[in-house]
Amino acid sequence: MAIISSNKQSQGPQEPKKTTTKRRPVEKDKSAEVNNLLQAEVVEIEEAKQEDSIRPQRFADYIGQKDLKDVLDIAIKAAKSRGEVLDHLLLYGPPGLGKTTMAMILASEMGVSCRITSAPALERPRDIMGLLVSLKPGDILFIDEIHRLSKMAEEILYPAMEDYRLDITVGRGAAAKTRSLPLDKYTLIGATTRAGALSSPLRDRFGLVQRLRFYEVPELTLIVIRSAQFLNTNVTDDGAEEIARRSRGTPRIANRLLKRVRDYAQVKEFKEISKQVADEALQLFQVDPCGLDWTDRKMLSVIIEQFNGGPVGLETIAAATGEDTQTIEEVYEPYLMQIGYLQRTPRGRTASAAAYKHMGFKPPTKQLSLLPE
Repeated sequence: MAIISSNKQSQGPQEPKKTTTKRRPVEKDKSAEVNNLLQAEVVEIEEAKQEDSIRPQRFADYIGQKDLKDVLDIAIKAAKSRGEVLDHLLLYGPPGLGKTTMAMILASEMGVSCRITSAPALERPRDIMGLLVSLKPGDILFIDEIHRLSKMAEEILYPAMEDYRLDITVGRGAAAKTRSLPLDKYTLIGATTRAGALSSPLRDRFGLVQRLRFYEVPELTLIVIRSAQFLNTNVTDDGAEEIARRSRGTPRIANRLLKRVRDYAQVKEFKEISKQVADEALQLFQVDPCGLDWTDRKMLSVIIEQFNGGPVGLETIAAATGEDTQTIEEVYEPYLMQIGYLQRTPRGRTASAAAYKHMGFKPPTKQLSLLPE
């Protein structure tokens, strides 16, 4: 009614017309922005649902990590038979091996809910206190990158893990008092890529400490076939094996390469992903048969061609390749060392004979000495 009356009264002067004409486009813009935000949220939710559908929900569907599954299966059956909660668990290993998926499977097998968070998100003490208080009996609290917890958060976790108690300090100075708030019994699952970065008091409070290993090619092949079924993609056994061979022993990389090969096959109108299709697609994305990408090959070629196979320092490699030293040391070097292409010595990095052959160079006849002559 207010808008209609303002239009009628604005026939003489022109100022009200300007105000009404300015307001309407703003309202349309706001509504358009809201719709765009809602559409973006829907897309993110759909992608999250797709990722969750790829994740296995039971031990029977989880491929690989046989020794770890046997240990956890015994722990679950023992806890259920005694009517107790599962003991606190620390999972460590390289990224992408399924630590989060394992936590979700444990919650499903125990029949409880799982609260997932990461250590950088727990900046203030009230953040972790709120999570601990909201847990129900038997719930699982999963903290990713737990080695990045602050000292204050660790101090809060000590009594919460051992005695299921939350110590709260009320007041300041001489009038300060400590009150204990009982917590429901729960299970804390911590995941980290750097187990050595955890403090000893925190690491010793975990009843189970397990390491996740890299996957073999047959295991990754089964993972690719299973993921292709959830993605409604036809893939042959040879095509799945070709993707698995270039996945660096990591399921996350295998699923990522599968999606890129699926895009290639769809655009090129291939009915299924065969070995030839997978090879063509991965060559387009510069992933060679050993799983090395452009940066990996650049590092090896710099060491071999410019420095005669080494030894060469880390900062020199970073300057020659244009990469950051931390990125080289934490992202690229571990895999090159695992497959035996790179050696880390006190004098610097050296390329192995296998690296020479892979890059198409003739290995040196004389073995490089690690000590100064």
